[in-house]
Amino acid sequence: MLIDWPAFTPYSALIGGVLIGLASAMLIMCVGRVAGISGIVGGLFSGQHHEAWRWYFLMGLLIAPWLYQLFAVLPPMQISNNIPLLIVSGLLVGFGTRYGSGCTSGHGVCGLSYLSLRSLVATLSFMAMGFLTMYVIKHLVA
Repeated sequence: MLIDWPAFTPYSALIGGVLIGLASAMLIMCVGRVAGISGIVGGLFSGQHHEAWRWYFLMGLLIAPWLYQLFAVLPPMQISNNIPLLIVSGLLVGFGTRYGSGCTSGHGVCGLSYLSLRSLVATLSFMAMGFLTMYVIKHLVA
């Protein structure tokens, strides 16, 4: 996906961040659960599918782009890698979230707001590996 830097405005990012924070706060206050996507989706497949809030949260994630396009133009999507590589990458991310006991949303958004040392270490690990991976791909492989 390409970012259209000349058209970038920080306001959309700010609004998105506020909405993520509000959704996370509402979930913890109303349901008592952390808004970690891997845990929410994982719960659907581990026998907790009867908890309606999981389905509502997931449907909100899926419906959000259609609601957004009522007010603004969605950026064009361009997939530049091959499909098998994307599938392997997705499986590795899924493995990493299970191994790390959470994903970037659970640790980075919710865990850091709780001042969790475990979430700080996890988030720093996510970021460091992301930086390292991009450096290797952009400067050593390409």
